Amino acid sequence: MSSTSKIQIAPSLLACDWGRLKEEIQKVEEAGADLLHVDVMDGQFVPNISIGFPIIEAIRKITRLPIDTHLMIADADRYLEAFSSAGCDWLSVHVEACPHLNRTLSRIRELGMKAGIAINPGTSLSALDASLSDADFVLLMSVNPGYGGQRFIPASVERLKTLKNMIGTKPVQIEIDGGIKLENAKEVTTAGAEILVVGTGLFSQADFKGTIAKLKS
Repeated sequence: MSSTSKIQIAPSLLACDWGRLKEEIQKVEEAGADLLHVDVMDGQFVPNISIGFPIIEAIRKITRLPIDTHLMIADADRYLEAFSSAGCDWLSVHVEACPHLNRTLSRIRELGMKAGIAINPGTSLSALDASLSDADFVLLMSVNPGYGGQRFIPASVERLKTLKNMIGTKPVQIEIDGGIKLENAKEVTTAGAEILVVGTGLFSQADFKGTIAKLKS
């Protein structure tokens, strides 16, 4: 990654205080966040269940930031139009869950959203070979998806470097999600990450603005 590339911060709302959702969103927006990361889980593709369309619609009404929605669901194709209608701007689907990935990515773009491929730590990066040209970004998972607050998997750093080489000159951004904190932000951005999804690494801090500024630097 070029040293002049702008690092973007996507606070993961999974880690926020849901009883104060509007206030938490306003705080991260004022603190300099670039995107809002929303995790959608169905209890099938991952063991946890999170939020649905009414919450995304509510988030859309209270922020101007792009909504970056990560689908951890088994049948993403069935709901693409609904996520677009709810107000999502970026939508990532799992390579492990989409049998016709190129078609899914094309449909996401047709609906006016940025199309992303999410990939789990245990899946070979070669699974991306045939689909990178149809994606706007790759969401590299640095924990096994399903729960917030997990510890960063160190092998993700080498996976980032490999992915960066695979992408080459393609206009595809690299987003990383899982255990990202101030302590490892420099390592992952040096390896190629351009968008950092930060959950407990941000929402556990008292100073959102200072934390986001440090992550970006």
